[in-house]
Formats: sequence, structure tokens, C-alpha cells
Amino acid sequence: MTSQWKSFLQNLGVWEGSFTTFSPQGTLLNDTPSCLSLEGLNNNQTVRLTLSRSGRDDVIREFMSVGGGLLFFENGSFSEGLIQLGPFSTFGAELALIHENRRLRLVQLFNENGDLNQLTLIREHLAGTPVAERPALQLSDLLGEWQGEAVTIYRDLRSPDTYSTKLKLQVDAERLIQTTSFGERTITSTATIKEPLILFDQDPQKQVQVLLLPDGASATSPVKVQLRQPLFLEAGWLIQPNLRQRMIRSYNDKGEWVSLTLVTEEKR
Repeated sequence: MTSQWKSFLQNLGVWEGSFTTFSPQGTLLNDTPSCLSLEGLNNNQTVRLTLSRSGRDDVIREFMSVGGGLLFFENGSFSEGLIQLGPFSTFGAELALIHENRRLRLVQLFNENGDLNQLTLIREHLAGTPVAERPALQLSDLLGEWQGEAVTIYRDLRSPDTYSTKLKLQVDAERLIQTTSFGERTITSTATIKEPLILFDQDPQKQVQVLLLPDGASATSPVKVQLRQPLFLEAGWLIQPNLRQRMIRSYNDKGEWVSLTLVTEEKR
């Protein structure tokens, strides 16, 4: 397996784009142009991050190692966030997907009461390369059967797991029916459709929503995070009409972050 640092270096370059903030219901709150530089120093022993939004340097960080709440896949895709869900504290994470000259990053934030509070979609391309943004995601884009492969990496850096996946989405009686298979495990669930929001509401205590976003993106989140219940955050990206990536950040029933899964799937 490629080292975490080498995977981090897949992100080097100047990334131009925007930070777009949405309410949990999908209302656009603001959109800010951005430029993020990841520069390798000292023969790539150090990486300097400089983030500029609206023409000013908002953030400057230097990395000599990675870890903590941050994990990378071999292609440079990553997630960073809190490693523990705690009582009466804010909670959230970033999930970042990479394809060729583009990155799509999603930040999901929850308030002190555990309610989903805000989502930020970050769309970026390498400076000097073409911008080929996808249209806003529609449910019709996702209907059908998807087959793919998942790679799960772990916070304790044990060997990754790789397994096949299937995802079938269909509409019946104005409800979405989703059948998901990871390896030998299959789960079927149903949701209310109110585009751009899809609400899996079978269990009122464990509602999960999917928000359809610009550039073929989707954000899957609990409506409310709760102690002593496992949870996951997911970012999806429809890169081409028949090609999609999803990243899933999973927490156990103790609120501990345990794993990160990258799914690459094609429509059949």
C-alpha cells in the first residue's frame, strides 16, 4: 500500500474553484471564489498549504506528516474530520474526491445539539486546465443499477479491504427504493422524494438525508447525530453519466471514527 504521505502528494498543485455553502434543505447561502496552493518544499518533505478566498490569504498551514483525523487513498482522495463524536459539541468532516484535473470536496457540519447545520461544496480544478463541470445532480441521473468496487481503509492503518458493490435505485409509488450490496451484505431502504432532498425516513429516530447538489454532487448525512448510535457521512460525485464515486466516513456506536471507504461504480 502506498504510504499516506505519498498519497497526500497526489494533491500538489494550484487548485482554483469556489466554496459554496448550503442550508441542510439545499438553499444556497453564499458562493466564494477560491484558490488553494499545495506546494512541496525541501524535496517534498514539507507541504505548504495556502488558501485564498476573495483575494486574501485565509489559511496557511505546513505539513510534515499526516494522521489524526486525516486519511488518504492511493489516488489522493481523502477525508479529514473529528475522530470522536462527543456530547454538546460541534461535529463534522470533509470528504474529498479526485478525478484527473478536478477535485470535489464536501464539508458537513452539525451544531451542538447534533442537528445538521451547514454543508459546503468545494469544486476545484488545477490551474491552467479546462473546467468541465457537471450539471446539478437529478434523481433521474441515479436511477438504475450500479456495480463497482469498494476499498476500505482504517484509522489504525491495518490492511485495506477490497470488495464488490451493487447499488439499485428505483421509484415505486412516489418513493425511492434503494438496495445496496457490500460484498455479501444487502440492505434495502425507502425514502421520500422532495428534490433536491431525498429523506430516508422509515425510522424517525435515525433519519438520513441525501441532498442533490451542483456538479453531479450529493451529500448523505444523518439529519441528527446521536450518541451511542453508529453513523456515516457520504459524498457522491457523478463524474460521467455512467461513472460515479462515493466516499463514506464511518463511526461506531461509541462515536469513534473507524474507517473510510471509496466506491467507484459504473451504471449497467
